[in-house]
Amino acid sequence: MGAATTLRYEVDAGIAVITLDRPGARNAFTSTMALELAAAAHAADADDAVRVVVVTGAGRDFCVGADLSAGADTFDARSRAERSAGAGTIDGVARDWGGVASLPFAELRKPVIAAVNGAAVGIGSTLVLPMDVRIAAESTRFGFVFARRGIVQEAASSWFLPRVVGISQAMEWVATGRVFGAEEALRGGLVSRVVPDDQLLDTALGLAREIADNTSAVSVGAARQLLWSMLGAASPWDAHRAESRALLEVGAGPDATEGVRSFLEKRPARFTGPLGQGSVAGVPRWPAVPGDVGPG
Repeated sequence: MGAATTLRYEVDAGIAVITLDRPGARNAFTSTMALELAAAAHAADADDAVRVVVVTGAGRDFCVGADLSAGADTFDARSRAERSAGAGTIDGVARDWGGVASLPFAELRKPVIAAVNGAAVGIGSTLVLPMDVRIAAESTRFGFVFARRGIVQEAASSWFLPRVVGISQAMEWVATGRVFGAEEALRGGLVSRVVPDDQLLDTALGLAREIADNTSAVSVGAARQLLWSMLGAASPWDAHRAESRALLEVGAGPDATEGVRSFLEKRPARFTGPLGQGSVAGVPRWPAVPGDVGPG
């Protein structure tokens, strides 16, 4: 991707690290950050050298929410039309910037790990929902604070949050709009583990390294698309249909041969199957972009 002003994008040994990088503003979210996050996600997806993506925040916070420097009309897109420039439309209205930033992470065919530090409020909480694994530092505080600001949730979180934590927990957090700590996030299923602050990034990178070093990119890419897409399936038969097709394709590929051979020879596998640019193992790209999305 090109030069960015609100984040850093670095790739090393198969791991892309995306760091929100406005520490002086506590990584407050802007439309520029939305576009740069989307570009970073697309760059990671297109690069066969990237196996895993890690997202974190520079400084003491992950993201304190929307940048409110515009004042009381921050969320009034109709009175400040320039804020919608570049976002495109959906159903004829301006897309919310949270969705512009978050949905490219849903579309990724590679696992995404959020290493959440400090405050993660508003878009700081909803941005991480399409990511596959969320790890929090002990000091992290989350908050779906939208009702306390007179607005509604964004970043497609109405779809993601109930599927991640269940409808009851989702409604409690959204309706109260209160800020809560990492341990409550762990109990509620928002994060998979809580670690000491100074171990957060190393823990996320260690998990990324385990994936990158030991698994097939094709297998993980197909699995990610299958697991997320089946959250909305009507029947387990839909999963059976998709998995049967995927198994037929990957079973004839080089990684399946290498996986069995390496096991029998008691050595680490050397997977070489490329992810490519389209669907993985016959699994359709997910989520499919609907027809009412207009150009940005």
